[in-house]
Amino acid sequence: MIIAVDGPAAAGKGTIARALARHFGLNFLDTGTLYRMVGLSVLQRGAMHRMRA
Repeated sequence: MIIAVDGPAAAGKGTIARALARHFGLNFLDTGTLYRMVGLSVLQRGAMHRMRA
């Protein structure tokens, strides 16, 4: 089962999604955190690359 929760920033999407996952015994994937981590990794790698040049 896949449940997607959409809405504006700071609307409580993560809170309700975690509660739904817990209620139904499902895994929870926080894509917002995933995207932020990928972005951070790209920025860090870019900074490291510039430092080596």
